[in-house]
Amino acid sequence: IKKGFLNPTEVLAFDIETTYENKFDLNNLRSLSKEPDWFTSKNFKVEQHWSKSPDGTPVPYFVVCHKNLKYNGKNPCIVYAYGGFEISVEPFYLKNFGKEWLEKGGVYIVANIRGGNEFGPKWHQSALKENRQIAFDDFISILEDVCEKKLSSPNKIGISGGSNGGLLVATVMTQRPDLMKAVLCGVPLTDMLNYHKMLVGSHWISEYGNPDIPEERAYLMRYSPYHNIHKEMWYPKAFFYTSTYDDRVHPGHARKMVAKLDKLGHESFYFESLEGGHSMASNTKAQAKLLSLELTYLQQLLFDS
Repeated sequence: IKKGFLNPTEVLAFDIETTYENKFDLNNLRSLSKEPDWFTSKNFKVEQHWSKSPDGTPVPYFVVCHKNLKYNGKNPCIVYAYGGFEISVEPFYLKNFGKEWLEKGGVYIVANIRGGNEFGPKWHQSALKENRQIAFDDFISILEDVCEKKLSSPNKIGISGGSNGGLLVATVMTQRPDLMKAVLCGVPLTDMLNYHKMLVGSHWISEYGNPDIPEERAYLMRYSPYHNIHKEMWYPKAFFYTSTYDDRVHPGHARKMVAKLDKLGHESFYFESLEGGHSMASNTKAQAKLLSLELTYLQQLLFDS
């Protein structure tokens, strides 16, 4: 399978006998199927940049942007990450965001922070349990690097993540709200002192820690987004979305986060789907609705400001 940020996903095949005799040759590959082109990719480029986390570790991130991008700090920018469960965030075709974000002048960034598996098991293990802050620090270092290089600036940056990535962006929003203007937070964990009592949350104790153990509860408390919202702080007007029938991450996480923000006088947006489970969409109509909400939110906050 051939895939990339600017290339439609394509399934390629080769003849084993021919490949064995002639060694591996890309010219022997034949295409079985290819996703349609959704936008004009020839106008854009992909770069890899590196930030330095507070512990000195270099952390990579991909930048997808127009070939003639000006480094002037004025570019609307989405920074996406996951950072958990040994999952590698690989290049994926930006079909919808290519058409409705890149072609409008936006920048799309994918961060390969620790907690994932981009550099093997140690990349994941270094951000487990009491070391979870490392994943957040990696992400923050990338946001700072983006600003230092003038790829964008805090008033033009939106951060995006879902599920464990939702925990990531909700946490970074509470720790460094000065680094972004928009937060797209999908099906997130936010209450890390009670997550293990909700749905299948107990299966994630090896990743996050056990809130019933005092010393582990203490480090969870230090970053749990729900427990670290403060009345006197300024926060970006985040967009939280979840599903009533999510059978993995309980919708109560997003509901509680929005309710507390509202109680303390902080504005946010909230959408709860009545279908789709953890993926939020059971059909193309539901997918289109969610995507339109996301893009409208991001464009209004980052393009129109």
